[in-house]
Amino acid sequence: MTDAGREPGDATVTRLGSGGPWEAVYGYSRVVRAGRSAWTAGCTSTVDGVVTHVGDAAAQTAQALRIGLAALAEVGASAADVVRTRMYVTDRLLVDEVGRAHNAVFGAIRPVATMVVVAGLVDPDHLVEIELEAYLPPS
Repeated sequence: MTDAGREPGDATVTRLGSGGPWEAVYGYSRVVRAGRSAWTAGCTSTVDGVVTHVGDAAAQTAQALRIGLAALAEVGASAADVVRTRMYVTDRLLVDEVGRAHNAVFGAIRPVATMVVVAGLVDPDHLVEIELEAYLPPS
């Protein structure tokens, strides 16, 4: 869906949901694109309302990145367009595992990145949550 009521000349804002279990309840979009910039909401390894790869931080990271990149693709962005990632990890002991899974996707692209250890995430089985930001080249 796109926003209505924008002034002439403003960049179109596109907001898309994935149908995830918390989007409608908490009032957010999976991905938003405004002009040449796009952002994802925090992505976890939740698929069809179920946390996948319980106990495996690397696999949860890979799944979260697939979900985020699929959302960015919906608004015309690819992994090569990602300029920033934010990773929230529930345990310091998982940082290397999460970082290496991030490198498997972004090692050649090298966006700026932040990794923060947090007390917990929405579901206790989530070990990592990731946000992606992209900047698309002129068409």
